[in-house]
Amino acid sequence: MNSPEIDPVKYGALYQKVQDYERRFDDMSAKIDKMETSIDTLVALANQGRGGFWVGMAVVSAISSAMGYISHWIGKS
Repeated sequence: MNSPEIDPVKYGALYQKVQDYERRFDDMSAKIDKMETSIDTLVALANQGRGGFWVGMAVVSAISSAMGYISHWIGKS
């Protein structure tokens, strides 16, 4: 049985393509890792902002209640 011959030029070209794909894959993997870190940072900032929102709502509510009490107290007089 005849074994097929391997063309060194075609094999070299194929090998180069595989190396290029591996390099691209490594680059994409690094970019994905960087994006995951950025997303985690954004989620942390969003959660921090949400806490600030609730504190702000509590402060506004307290001020509003105090002003209502004072205006009701002044209105009785």
